[in-house]
Formats: sequence, C-alpha cells, structure tokens
Amino acid sequence: MGNILVWNEFRHEKKDPSVADLYPNGMHQVIAGFLKEKGWDVETATLDEPEHGLTDDVLDNTDVLLWWGHVAHDEVSDEAVKKVQQRVLDGMGLIVLHSGHFSKIFKVLMGTSCDLKWREAGDKERLWVVDPSHPIVEGIGEYFELEQEEMYGEHFDIPAPDEVVLVSWFTGGEVFRSGVTYKRGNGKIFYFRPGHETHPTYHDESVQKVIQNAVNWAAPVKRDRPVYGNAQPLEQVLEGK
Repeated sequence: MGNILVWNEFRHEKKDPSVADLYPNGMHQVIAGFLKEKGWDVETATLDEPEHGLTDDVLDNTDVLLWWGHVAHDEVSDEAVKKVQQRVLDGMGLIVLHSGHFSKIFKVLMGTSCDLKWREAGDKERLWVVDPSHPIVEGIGEYFELEQEEMYGEHFDIPAPDEVVLVSWFTGGEVFRSGVTYKRGNGKIFYFRPGHETHPTYHDESVQKVIQNAVNWAAPVKRDRPVYGNAQPLEQVLEGK
C-alpha cells in the first residue's frame, strides 16, 4: 500500500494542559506512530498549515486519509472539503475519527446532519463486535472496553450504513453504532467513534488494532479507474426501424 495521511485540528493539545499531557506532540503523531510500526509510509497534516496541509500534491499521493476534528470544523475551507470529497470519489480511503462526525467532509459525504447525543462524564464504553467476519475487527475479541470515554448515544443521524461493525454500550445506558462503513464513488469510508481528547484512547491497543485494520480495508483497490461518460458499443447495435 502507498501513503497514509493523518489529519488533525491540533488545537486542544495546544490549549488544554490535560490533553497535552496525553498527546504532547498531538493526537496525529500518536496515530501516525502506531501506523508507522506496521511499515507504512505515514505523513501528518494540521489545520493551521497552509491549505490545512491538504495541497493537491499531498492529496494526489494519499491512499488513506484519517481525520480528527472537533472545535474548528468551520475553519476548514470549502475548497479543501471539495478536494477531499473528489479524492474519495476517485478511490482514496477515508477514516473519520470520533468528533469528526461533525466535520464538513463527513457531512458532505453522508448528506445528513450527523448529529447525536453526547455526555462528557467519563463513562465506561464497551464496544461489541457485531460483524465478526469483517476484516476491520480481525484480532479483536467479542468486545473490548475503554474505562473512560465521552458518551455518544443514538439516534446517530447518518444514512443506513453499508455495514455496522461495532456497537457501543455505555454505563449511562446508551448504545451507539461506533464502527460503520460506507462506499462513496470508488472510495471506502470507515467511521470509528472512540477518541475523546481528554482520555488516552489512542494509546489503547484494541483501538490501535481497529484503526490499523481499517487502513488496510480502506486502501484503494489496485485497478484502473472506471470510465464514465459516453461509451461506444462493444457489439454492433442495430438501429430500430
């Protein structure tokens, strides 16, 4: 597989000491680190870089893009969103993490509000594997737990997923579709719920395993891009009389 790009707002880590303690160099660096351990070529980009780090050259050479955003969704330019959307339609994989459900790019690709219930109370989260044959949960048991996480609860206003891979339960009683897949154009999308900035979620081995598996799954298929538009017949077409 080719190049992976981890995109992060990189705002919480600069302003909140509790987040900086968990991710001193940013969540994107932690995620990039455990992906690099698999031997992949991984780059990072952040919101405040020129063009948000999403230049044409960078996107053209990205096979899978991972996206984490929260407090600055509106600061992402519409031009960048359109470029990422087109790359997904052309075949680039996209993994949207946690509060990225409200990102411009995810909303555009879903066509819905992507709204949900939430609570910051340090709930325990139990993530159940509901599609054990799916490659995204290879190496994951029947479930895994995160001792503290932000709660997301249904209803999650997304289109019916192509596949529901993981479902979460929280100690407050809520449930949530925490791992869902979509296809848009020639690209594959995985939304993965865990990842609140004040908890050490991206240091968890099971979370890392799911993300590593998802990168493999979302990678573009190595084949020629489909041809669209007016097409010449393969066989002789007899005009009707």
